[in-house]
Amino acid sequence: MIIRLAELADLNLCHELDGSYTTSYVWQMQANENERSIAVRFDTVRLPRPMKVAYPREPDELLSNWRQGECFLVAADASGQPIAFLDMTAQAWHGVGWIRNLIVHQNHRRQGIATAMLRAARHWALDNELIKLTLETQTKNFPAICFAQKHRFAFCGYNDRYYSNGDIAVFFSSNL
Repeated sequence: MIIRLAELADLNLCHELDGSYTTSYVWQMQANENERSIAVRFDTVRLPRPMKVAYPREPDELLSNWRQGECFLVAADASGQPIAFLDMTAQAWHGVGWIRNLIVHQNHRRQGIATAMLRAARHWALDNELIKLTLETQTKNFPAICFAQKHRFAFCGYNDRYYSNGDIAVFFSSNL
């Protein structure tokens, strides 16, 4: 496997990667508000049966993200075919690399590819004088939440109805 910057020709293949996932757990949001306080918490809840969830992003975003010329990485197999991609933008004004997309082809998951992609993104961020990485995921994407926590990302916030399908996004951050 080789990790490299994506080329225009890679985008169609990245678009074809299935970002859906199956989960038996979700983070369920509980919010209580009164005139003096707002309390929000996320509970890990086991589902009655595994649920397949579609990836919440529109494929048309890939070209726009790639054109920004920032950190759009692909992991390619021995034949040069992309099997994963990571899309990150630099928010230089506060030193953050924002990971918008990290997708690994279903046949290649749980083989360390996402970890290698994250490592490459960290190097890119350091080379671009960033001090922190932030990643986003759905509250339904328990595998991604576990991945973030495994890699020492700390929960740092949420946005209700962040995705176009109305899903809640949770954000995780890690200092470099």
